[in-house]
Amino acid sequence: MSSFDLRYENYLSAFEAYLSAYADKLVTRPAILGESMKYSLQNGGKRVRPVLALAVAETLELPKEEILPFALALEMIHAYSLVHDDLPAMDNDDFRRGKPSNHKAFGEANAILAGDGLLNEAYALCFNESMKGEKYALAAKFLNECAGVYGMIAGQSADMQFSQSGKEVTEEELAYIYEHKTGKLLLAPVVIAGILSGNKYYLSLERFGKLLGKLFQMTDDILDVTGNFDELGKSVGKDEEENKLTCVRLYGLEGAKIRADMCAADCHAVLEGVEGDTSFLHDLVDFVRTRSK
Repeated sequence: MSSFDLRYENYLSAFEAYLSAYADKLVTRPAILGESMKYSLQNGGKRVRPVLALAVAETLELPKEEILPFALALEMIHAYSLVHDDLPAMDNDDFRRGKPSNHKAFGEANAILAGDGLLNEAYALCFNESMKGEKYALAAKFLNECAGVYGMIAGQSADMQFSQSGKEVTEEELAYIYEHKTGKLLLAPVVIAGILSGNKYYLSLERFGKLLGKLFQMTDDILDVTGNFDELGKSVGKDEEENKLTCVRLYGLEGAKIRADMCAADCHAVLEGVEGDTSFLHDLVDFVRTRSK
């Protein structure tokens, strides 16, 4: 196992233990609400966002106990967004990470409520953390901004509007969707770790988070063309089928790959301005760029 794989596994294990402790206490009436929430929250995945939060925290010498509640809240928000994204009224996908989507396992109404439950529990965690002091409240506020109507939700809305409009592809619209739909929830773990560390290297970390979010979505677009269901655990070829605005549609497959490589290079360059052990973050950039699932 490489040093990157070992550190990734260590971050992942720390997060999964924290998540498991939370899930053990999640008992609802009716029981199906909690079951459907945990079905999607504990459905594995790369956990890039909490791993990223823990990695940046370690680079900034921030104790993991400080970042874990926000990492969990962030993963809850991510999970809720996927539950709703898979619904027939949205992207209409029957599978997520190789398993039936939440609405296929529990029905559409329960899936909507599961997503609502995950979002509200995320903010309950943020409220609890905010009671500790100003920097925690600022971190919670930033997460809210990244997830809300000026963040991820705005990106989702723009993505849907474009796919239904039949308009010509423009770089400006693509950049907006990238920055908001995917980018905001990858910016959040980086900046929140910075806020909790007293805003160390704030501008560099903000730039890095934005670039990494862009790189992640570019790779997603490429994988929708080049990937397969067995590795991705979800349907492929849906972007073209649903008229999605993607970098592959705008630049072609080879052009998209070149731009993704350039974006990865920019990520590495920004990290050079951050003191501390950034070796894992450099490796994470390469992992995001070369992933197959």
